[in-house]
Amino acid sequence: MFVDEVDLHVAAGDGGNGCVSFRREKFVPRGGPDGGDGGRGGSVFLRASPHVNTLVDFRFHPFHRAQRGGHGAGANRTGRAGRDLHLDVPLGTVVYAAERDGRPEQLADLATDRQTWLAASGGRGGRGNRRFATSTNRAPRRFEEGRPGETRTFRLQLKLLADVGLVGCPNAGKSTLIARVSAARPKIADYPFTTLSPNLGVVRLDDDRSFVLADVPGLIAGAHAGHGLGHRFLRHLERTRVLVHVIDVSSASGRDPADDFDTIRAELDRYAGAGDDPASGRPSGLSGKPQLAAANKIDALDDPERLAHLRRHLATRSVPLYAVSAVTGDGLPALLDAVWAAVQRGPARAGGRPLQGTA
Repeated sequence: MFVDEVDLHVAAGDGGNGCVSFRREKFVPRGGPDGGDGGRGGSVFLRASPHVNTLVDFRFHPFHRAQRGGHGAGANRTGRAGRDLHLDVPLGTVVYAAERDGRPEQLADLATDRQTWLAASGGRGGRGNRRFATSTNRAPRRFEEGRPGETRTFRLQLKLLADVGLVGCPNAGKSTLIARVSAARPKIADYPFTTLSPNLGVVRLDDDRSFVLADVPGLIAGAHAGHGLGHRFLRHLERTRVLVHVIDVSSASGRDPADDFDTIRAELDRYAGAGDDPASGRPSGLSGKPQLAAANKIDALDDPERLAHLRRHLATRSVPLYAVSAVTGDGLPALLDAVWAAVQRGPARAGGRPLQGTA
């Protein structure tokens, strides 16, 4: 089960209470106070792990608490410190605070292996009565209770870490394509919205060249505004370096391939991720990424003019087009070589891992 957005509640451990105790031994008159301090409560940390690929565990267990600190004891014994709690999250997890003014505040971006972030700090242990002894008060009975640990609520969102993202309308053949070129095995069927969650696959061209490919569920007009859960799918493209438009050129879709491309391109242009800053001067949304196009289903092409029209349409927009068939494999070697070259030329992926191979 793929879950990419959850609410998480964490509570750090409370500090232990200080102790009121007096030294009582034979032949030691007026032994004085010897109450120890309480131990510090455990803290809660979020830790990025490559061995976790979904937030599903937090969907069913949204509340996590660290261990509290032990109480102080006599003979100046300090209470044990509570164990810290480390929660593993997938690489690419972004942590947001509760929404304010309709826009969440980003607190952390856990995008590298073993990266750790303090989510809630444990409470300080209270002082025992030996801490309050003075020259005028030799037998204090005062102590401190431990401080409570922090309790916080976050929203976790997962943004997949991939070098290349496949985009297109529903049923364009994206899942078939990723299944053909990688070991990923997404659900494939002849109806729209077969894919409801992103899929990742590693494409290996040879021993020295490989990249991570993401298959994002089909997009529709208005996806940037959340139609068809589009805003949840589009955020997985924020970290990619190259986008590949998968376009159905067969007549079975009943749509114009050029119109399909323009629809998806418009949604990419209008999408504004959480990290976009209009004052930065950078292109907003996803439009600034290198883009290629794959004219899919040429094995079922019954009207060559549909492919020719799409080629002319993309030429005016400087988007390279490759005619392929995800079913038969025709044209895929040329497409993958072009994608690899674009990945090498593209900008570094924000917060991402290095490429699987080197040229």
